[in-house]
Amino acid sequence: QVQLVESGGGLVQPGGSLRLSCAASGSIFRLNVMGWYRQAPGQQRELVAIITSDSSTNYADSVKGRFTISRDNAKKTVYLQMNSLKSEDTGVYYCNLRGRYEYWGQGTQVTVSS
Repeated sequence: QVQLVESGGGLVQPGGSLRLSCAASGSIFRLNVMGWYRQAPGQQRELVAIITSDSSTNYADSVKGRFTISRDNAKKTVYLQMNSLKSEDTGVYYCNLRGRYEYWGQGTQVTVSS
């Protein structure tokens, strides 16, 4: 059984930075896409960024130039470096893994507020 464990969320002031991590445990299909989604209160879950097993990336327009997704295949871990954070980046951030099956993490809260 695959589990995804996120860490790194918290409270940060506008303009600040956070780094999220998501570690996968268990056996995962070597060809996969890992990514981050977020859900703000009262809103639908939306894509933030994804990265394939050969490190091709895709970002939501709202985070381009501010967020960077990366992965360490040996550690089965995906990272999201978030810079120049804005209040509208507030939400619960979920890690996602899509391979032969799809898995979600439990979510980590990111709050951007002064």
